[in-house]
Amino acid sequence: MFGALVHVESASALPTAPERVVARTYPAVPQRDDDIELQATTKPLSSPVGSRDGEAAVSARATAAGSGGGVSGPPSPTSSIGGGAAAAGEVEAVEALQSLSDPPMNRYRLMSICLMQLLGGLNDAAPGALIPYMETHYNIGYAVVSLIFIGNALGFIMAAPFIDTTWARLGRAKTLALSQVLMTCGYIPMVCTAPFPLVVICFFFIGFGYAVSLAIGNVFCGNLRYGTAMLGAMHGSYGIGGTVGPIIATTIVTVGHTVWSRYYFLTLSLAVINLGFATWAFWGYEREDVVSSLPTTTATTTPAAASPSVVGSSSSAMFAAFKSKAVVLGALFIFAYQGAEVSISGWVISFLMTERPASGVDPSSIGYVMAGFWAGITLGRFLLSPLASRVGVGEKTFVYVLVAGSAVFEALVWWVPNVIGDSVALAVVGLLLGPVYPCAASVFTKSLSRREQVSGLGVISAFGSSGGAVAPFTTGMLAQVAGTFVLHPIAIALFAAMTVCWYGIPAVRKRTE
Repeated sequence: MFGALVHVESASALPTAPERVVARTYPAVPQRDDDIELQATTKPLSSPVGSRDGEAAVSARATAAGSGGGVSGPPSPTSSIGGGAAAAGEVEAVEALQSLSDPPMNRYRLMSICLMQLLGGLNDAAPGALIPYMETHYNIGYAVVSLIFIGNALGFIMAAPFIDTTWARLGRAKTLALSQVLMTCGYIPMVCTAPFPLVVICFFFIGFGYAVSLAIGNVFCGNLRYGTAMLGAMHGSYGIGGTVGPIIATTIVTVGHTVWSRYYFLTLSLAVINLGFATWAFWGYEREDVVSSLPTTTATTTPAAASPSVVGSSSSAMFAAFKSKAVVLGALFIFAYQGAEVSISGWVISFLMTERPASGVDPSSIGYVMAGFWAGITLGRFLLSPLASRVGVGEKTFVYVLVAGSAVFEALVWWVPNVIGDSVALAVVGLLLGPVYPCAASVFTKSLSRREQVSGLGVISAFGSSGGAVAPFTTGMLAQVAGTFVLHPIAIALFAAMTVCWYGIPAVRKRTE
């Protein structure tokens, strides 16, 4: 009876799939005739990274996939684009960014970075107000006193080859501590009103130490979630120091009737505070960074590949950074940016006093024009930098708009024969220039791999400091021959150079490490 109801066919005569009767195609989804397999992920969401269960699950899936066990992983970007499987040993990962509150210590780390930038602003903006008193004290001229800027720039340049190696061997906490020790050693002889040649050497040590803290601060803030806003807070703190530094220095000398060097008691105290605070805040940072950057997919690699201790373990990493198009163009961009910024802040007062004498401006009060410029930079970094990633155009387009606006208002300072109008236009130039550096640092950080970031940003910072020394010096030499109006064509030419370099910087790629 069962034999009459059931007919067993051989395995060689399997039924064929029926033909499609109604073809259903959708504009957004291409029609596929092959089966679609729901591919299993290689790491369960419930298993935390680094746990034993998660590692066991990853290993089991890797074994099953390698032995043809029927479990397939998600296609990698390499296989999707190139059509082939990922090479053996290649790590497929997604980017996991730390935030300001995760881990909680990042709040204190950002605070310490901001304090170090505040110290940098107090250090860089004060010489403009103290130079006349230094000339009187040492009985020297402008050509000799300008050596302090050369010493500071040489400190930045000499620091570039050592930043990556020092960070790799000591870690961020000890490297930041070393930077503050160098700045402290530079401030002690200045507080004691050392001979001028020793003062130049002190500026070298200060520039060296500040270059180290600046590069590490850019890397830390750029790798946080909402990195552009974090960089804006970091460099905005520099603007605060640049705004109040000249006012404090002038008050100490004129109201307190003390020698110019007493101002550096303030910077020395802040360097000592930063030494302890930064060391405490960044202690153990590398262990947290390793956990947050572990790959989330199957990888056949050694633990050393994920360890930051081997990142840039030799000084040749700095020279290798020059092979990156983003580093070279970024260095030229920051060279032009800081050249324009320092040239404007250093020579616009002389321009107003020589080219606008009919306005009857009191020379003692015209210094507040400089405070307006730095206040604009500060507000721009705090208020406009967070908008770069939220307006929908991205950092690259946002910088084009900022640089173009800066050139327009700089031309107004040049052509409008009114000190009040020039002061307002100059403040707007500072407001538009303020977010440029944070936005650029964010783009550089995203364009470089973790291996290239510290050395690459160190090179970029060194070139920036060189621009801050070369451009003002060139402006001063030309001003002696032709007049102080040369400041404005030089600044506008530097803005044009920034635009050209910015156009050549590669688009931000999606990070895979």
